[in-house]
Amino acid sequence: MKNTAAIELKNITKTFGSVVANKGVCLAVNKGEILSILGENGSGKTTLMNMIAGIYFPDEGQIFVDGEEVCIRSPRDAFDYRIGMIHQHFKLVDIFSATENIILGLEDEDKFDIKNAEKKVKEIGEKYGFAIEPSKKIYEMSVSEKQTVEIIRVLYRGADILILDEPTAVLTPQETKKLFAVLRRMRDDGKAIIIITHKLHEVLSLSDRVSVLRKGEYIGTVKTSETTENQLTEMMVGKKISLNIERSETENSVDRLTVEGITCMSREGVALLEDVSFTARSGEILGIAGIAGSGQRELLEAIAGLQKLNDGKVNYLNPKTGEIEDLRDKTPMQIRDMGVRLSFVPEDRLGMGLVGNMDIVDNMMLRSYRKGKSVFLERKAPKNLADEIIERLEVVTPSANTPVRRLSGGNVQKILVGREIAASPTVLMAAYPVRGLDINSSYTIYNLLNEQKKRGVAVIFVGEDLDVILELCDRVMVLCGGKISGIVDARTATKEQIGLLMTKSQEVHDHEE
Repeated sequence: MKNTAAIELKNITKTFGSVVANKGVCLAVNKGEILSILGENGSGKTTLMNMIAGIYFPDEGQIFVDGEEVCIRSPRDAFDYRIGMIHQHFKLVDIFSATENIILGLEDEDKFDIKNAEKKVKEIGEKYGFAIEPSKKIYEMSVSEKQTVEIIRVLYRGADILILDEPTAVLTPQETKKLFAVLRRMRDDGKAIIIITHKLHEVLSLSDRVSVLRKGEYIGTVKTSETTENQLTEMMVGKKISLNIERSETENSVDRLTVEGITCMSREGVALLEDVSFTARSGEILGIAGIAGSGQRELLEAIAGLQKLNDGKVNYLNPKTGEIEDLRDKTPMQIRDMGVRLSFVPEDRLGMGLVGNMDIVDNMMLRSYRKGKSVFLERKAPKNLADEIIERLEVVTPSANTPVRRLSGGNVQKILVGREIAASPTVLMAAYPVRGLDINSSYTIYNLLNEQKKRGVAVIFVGEDLDVILELCDRVMVLCGGKISGIVDARTATKEQIGLLMTKSQEVHDHEE
């Protein structure tokens, strides 16, 4: 059974205008197997999977399911061949229940029989070890529960080939463990599972084989048991790179930013942040961990002057004057000019931070052009900055005059982060700077943050990968439901300890300050 190909791709090519996304890719996934797809940003992983799922149609090549050539022109065709894809951003209707979302779009006569559908959903859940409440509304669910609904939705339709795009990006270590146990049960049941991920330690612990793409071309497939993180990275990048984050010791640090008891309410009167107090020091990286939506965004926006505070103080030791100033009295622009910079990489990178139709140079000018009194804008400095960021962060782009929307997500992100670092801040708040980035690009960003730390910048790093947070940061603050559930020393803390703090409801004072 193991060696029967569930799906096979032969010489698949896909182009978008002059950009070649995939070129002559050959790939096979067996029944009862978990295959990981690895590759740098823009290497064509998601494009390739979207062709299997019927979202794109290949320009050249053949797709075989169970040994027979097939033509997949739509997601409905894909379902007919028992192929289901679970996307990174969930496609669920918030006000519907789990079961209603699962049967949405089905054409069989059972679709109006909710009771029968709920029974079937429960059976699928029990078979593979999912925890699901069929009648629970989507808006009441955690991220991992929503993901469970997405997976059961494709299983309900009889999928035997499952594609998961970055399935652990927003899960806690405990939720990731549960998901992996479920995927292994599905594999043992004969399902063929394809996973796109950037986390090498997950690839090694979960998959049976790994296929690597580089610049749209297929490089090779290796058995997971016979490879290492360094070998996989070399296949992805085409050269040896170091996978070590060098954490330097903090020297001569001063309390650059002191947050005292800040509280922040939503318009509906719900507490987004409640009595949050901490200190960010110069020459140190303070990590912030927490399940998505625990208040990370609101906290950084409050410091940057973008979020109204109901209570508390944000005291900033101004290195130019040596005086302590309360940032609550300042406008966002004044706070930026004082050297407190926020680089927030949202899930929608082009929806916030960059303008897609403008080129890289113009996006650099967005940050500097405010007081423009002249009809003629100074383009030389932004052009030099754009060229420097392109070279330093290895941004893949035809030129600095290419519209940003034409770049892959990871390259857009490098520009977002590079632009803030180039401003020589004294406090740098980097939120999700490596979200969705490949391993090579991620390490480039980590090294940049470390350089800022060595220059005496107070770095606040919000991330999703706990392994990285523990390796990169000096201290880790954990947010849970808008409150601090603990501040720990990153050199001695464990991933499990932080995972527990992420889901704690009561406040835990583990302040080692």
